[in-house]
Amino acid sequence: MILSRDSLPANFPVWVECYKTIYKNLIKRTRQLQAANEKLVNEVAERQRIEAVLQQAEMKYRRIFENAVEGIFQTTPDGRYQACNPALARIYGYESAAQLLENLTNIEQQLYVDENRRREFIEQLRICDSVSGFESQVYRQDGSIIWISENARAVRDRNGKLLYYEGFVTDITQEKRAEESLQQSEAKSKAQGQELEGALIQLQEIQKQLLEKEHLSTLGQLLAGVAHEINNPVNFLCNNFPHAQQYTEEMIKLLRLYAKYYPEPAPEIQQQAEAIELDFLIKDFPKTLFSMQMGANRIYQIVHSLKSVSAGTDEQQSVDIHAGIDSTLLILHYRLKAKGDDGGISVFKDYGKLPPVTCYPCALNQVFMNLLCNAIDALEELKAQRLNSKDSDQHSITPSIWIRTEVKNDDNSHPWAVIRITDNGLGMKDDVRQRVYEPFFTTKPSDKGTGLGLSISYKIVVEKHGGKLNCISTPGQGTEFVVEVPIAIPI
Repeated sequence: MILSRDSLPANFPVWVECYKTIYKNLIKRTRQLQAANEKLVNEVAERQRIEAVLQQAEMKYRRIFENAVEGIFQTTPDGRYQACNPALARIYGYESAAQLLENLTNIEQQLYVDENRRREFIEQLRICDSVSGFESQVYRQDGSIIWISENARAVRDRNGKLLYYEGFVTDITQEKRAEESLQQSEAKSKAQGQELEGALIQLQEIQKQLLEKEHLSTLGQLLAGVAHEINNPVNFLCNNFPHAQQYTEEMIKLLRLYAKYYPEPAPEIQQQAEAIELDFLIKDFPKTLFSMQMGANRIYQIVHSLKSVSAGTDEQQSVDIHAGIDSTLLILHYRLKAKGDDGGISVFKDYGKLPPVTCYPCALNQVFMNLLCNAIDALEELKAQRLNSKDSDQHSITPSIWIRTEVKNDDNSHPWAVIRITDNGLGMKDDVRQRVYEPFFTTKPSDKGTGLGLSISYKIVVEKHGGKLNCISTPGQGTEFVVEVPIAIPI
């Protein structure tokens, strides 16, 4: 049927317009769908490309993860492994990562030798979110112990919630063993060095003792030789002085008889008598002979003292301690006597009743010599200080040395000889007193002391005689040395 314009529905134009609108919308939507489809195709292609890249990256990092030399891990906060690489399994002695994940389920108790190390590890991660170079000892699957070093970090979500820990593990057992070996080697070397140092000190001590012994022996031989050489002419003089004095008296008696019976001598004799002052000569010559005899006796005493001091260098002898002290004082007389305005040094002896003492006389006499010389040095220092002092009280003090001896018994009733040598010099401070026996320690100028005298004396008294040597000193009040030796040296 053919429709005419007049036969069309009244609303037909409207339908036409609707159709046109729908058609336009359909065309637009189709184009939008084509654009969206095209975009989707591009996105799919891009996603496929990204996935390919991600797959490549995953494969790359998987290869790194699988082939890494260091152990790589992820652990849960409650102490379980949720991922690890083969290297970690090898470090801990497992055949595979799967075996490790299956068997190592409690890290703190199963892995760490010291469980506290795991707690310290977690505490550091809690505080700093990372740990570097954390060293610990851990058990391998077979029970052996190795050293590891861990570097780890805490992984959190956006809200800060802890998800897991991840990090690296390095086996440092070889380094630790090398370090331990080095430490042992260093300790061994240090011990050997200390042994060598001790041996060197011992060798030096032996050398010093040998030198001391040789010195004492040489000194003793020298003194004995000098005493022997002087002894003969001194004996000759001392033995002949009585005869010389007798001859002189007889000659003077004869001259007086001549003067009595021949009061008027020849002029030549008279002149000679006046020239030689015969009257004065007759009066003075006996005095001169007496003075010479006194000098010879003095030389004889000194020679006897030298022989006493030098006797018994290497052998024990039973001797009179007082005789040794007196001989030493005689030798030191030149330092004690007054000289001009210098009144000298007074010596007071208070000897107790000492029995003969078994000792090394020459060595013990050397001790007395050292102690007396130190006392004299202290008193000379006191004199020197007086020259620059205006203190009248200080000038009233007479430089003096007191020597006292006694016998005392120890706790086992064994008798000891005690010799006290005291001076009223300047004294010493406590820090000086504590070091007086150190070798080479001295407060004297280098030209007046070597610092060996008291050190040698200490060894002679303590080590050689089994005795004691004590120093008591107060600044401004003097010094006292107390020598104690057993009456018989213990065997």
